[in-house]
Amino acid sequence: MARSKTEFVGVIGLGNMGGGIARNLISAGHHVLVWDIADEAMNKFSRKATLSEPKEMVAKCSIIFLVVPGTAEIERILNGRKGVLSQSRRGLIIYDLTTSDPVRTKKLARRAKARNVDYLDAGMTGGATGADNGTLKLMIGGNKRAFNRSRPVLDAFTTELYHLGPSGSGHSMKLIFNLVVHTNFLVICEAGLMAEKAGIPLANMIEVINAGNARNYASERRFPDHILSGTWDARSRIYNLNKDVGMAVEMAKNLGLPVEIGGSTHKYIAQAIKAGMGEDDFSLLYKEFHNLAKKIK
Repeated sequence: MARSKTEFVGVIGLGNMGGGIARNLISAGHHVLVWDIADEAMNKFSRKATLSEPKEMVAKCSIIFLVVPGTAEIERILNGRKGVLSQSRRGLIIYDLTTSDPVRTKKLARRAKARNVDYLDAGMTGGATGADNGTLKLMIGGNKRAFNRSRPVLDAFTTELYHLGPSGSGHSMKLIFNLVVHTNFLVICEAGLMAEKAGIPLANMIEVINAGNARNYASERRFPDHILSGTWDARSRIYNLNKDVGMAVEMAKNLGLPVEIGGSTHKYIAQAIKAGMGEDDFSLLYKEFHNLAKKIK
């Protein structure tokens, strides 16, 4: 299918990630249709894009991006007489940009294929800042020809694209990726408390770690930008970490693999949820790390 430079594109979900994606698509000159359950989020785009319910996007859009919390929300968008799949047409490409269970993703892709719709799963990395700046990186699973057809549109908000294989590959990689990211963050939290208890300022510990092989994204960016700065604004809820790491642990178990280190990470995050921190910014885990550790058996 030949593609023109400008496309009609839909974005469903206008939060920290979806809002940035939509703005970059608009800046790239695409005709963007948007929808969110929150009127406040919709109102921000009332003069920039076309406000449109999901079922109405199908008739106009060549690609629809789903940027909602997870599979449960996606199923509500796709299902039913007014759902996207009931209105679908041949050639439509749907990108699932959530972090979701690959098993459920594969089922959705099969249902979409029965409607002649290509359903690609695309885990994102780069966070809200990457969405704002158009520098996201995507880990993609699904039909490669559909991926290649959609690359010119993806270029509006990404810098790197990795097609990893069939349906479910993108979401599998995203769970693995997040397991590593969040485990690294908690290791730096633990190390930071050790340093401070030993009389070493946290900033000094971070400086030394970043000068050698112990450095990682948590030490290079999370701590300097969101903790040492005193802003506590990593722009993701602890709820999201609990969901993502929990799914990664479950994925490992389903594969018959040990998951002791990742499982330990999940215990800390799950304890934070029990402590009522689900809606808190995850940078605040550092402040509460010692208290959480005391409650884990």
